[in-house]
Amino acid sequence: MHNKKLDIAPAWVFRTDTDEFFEPVLFRLLESIRDTGKLTVAAAAAGVSYRHAWNLLNRAADILGLPLVIMRKGHGSQLSALGETLLWAEHRVKARLGPQIDSMAAELNDQVQQLLAGAQPTLRLHASHGYSVALLPEFSQQININLQYRNPEEALTALNRGECDVASFHLPTCPALARQIISHYRKHLSGNNLRLIRFVTRREGLMMRKGEHENIRTLKDLSESGLSFVSRDRHSGTRILFNLLLKQQGVAERSINRTPQQEFTHTAIAAFVASGMAEVGFGVQAAAEQFNLNFIELACEHYMLIYRQDRLPAATLEYLTTSMKSPALIDRINTVPGYEPDNLGEITTFDALTTR
Repeated sequence: MHNKKLDIAPAWVFRTDTDEFFEPVLFRLLESIRDTGKLTVAAAAAGVSYRHAWNLLNRAADILGLPLVIMRKGHGSQLSALGETLLWAEHRVKARLGPQIDSMAAELNDQVQQLLAGAQPTLRLHASHGYSVALLPEFSQQININLQYRNPEEALTALNRGECDVASFHLPTCPALARQIISHYRKHLSGNNLRLIRFVTRREGLMMRKGEHENIRTLKDLSESGLSFVSRDRHSGTRILFNLLLKQQGVAERSINRTPQQEFTHTAIAAFVASGMAEVGFGVQAAAEQFNLNFIELACEHYMLIYRQDRLPAATLEYLTTSMKSPALIDRINTVPGYEPDNLGEITTFDALTTR
């Protein structure tokens, strides 16, 4: 049976006290106006008539009391300050909630698959949010991958409890840092039944808006600058890696000017910086390039999958590793900035990765 994936997408809407709603198409319209400077082109790109686009913008201006777009004869159209703010707010909402929506869709897809006669076997994968792992369900032909986004501690706990079949785990390519990460999660890695499946490497580093703060190249520079820094949540693997890098470079955690807001995905960090709500963030290169940010690499990681030999059937493991070696998947990974295939599907151990 073909592995049918459900396409469940949120409708990003804002409600006002007038009891009216902005249509989701409004945000596509605003984004296209920002990129092209022409309402006619933006309307066509958003799939609406010029008149409907005009009415949407006028209705929004009436509701909010300020225009979202400034139009001057002979000078095209551009977003007002309010239009920019609204558009970036929508980007941040998507970045924050997107992984949760994906996880909910995967749960529903799994339930549907179980009801279908002859449904393919299902692999429960709990993984840190990432640009490569999100591709796995798309390229799995012989197995249905139920992908749930979880932080490393949650994923490892679920693996040990039998609540998932495979979890993700990421280790710095620097052996000294890798050993510290393993030590941090030691209580979840007991026993000799654990095995790793190599997947990709990914680059992590500082991200900033282009043309700004070009003197920031190191964590020491960041510390001394006093620039506002948006952090990942404290349980994320990326937050733990960042703190280890600070320690390695002799920079005190308290010297970083962190914003009160914490974010749960790389995409949300990049959106937060791009919108001007923080000056610097730390995350994967793919997120930085998605939002047209400068990226300063500070670390490279192995992003792998981990499983228990005594619980994962050999046939299921074979289905998974075969999917990971798919030429089509490899081609897609090669298009993701900062990601590279890393001996895909090869079974290894922690000792093999940290004794070089």
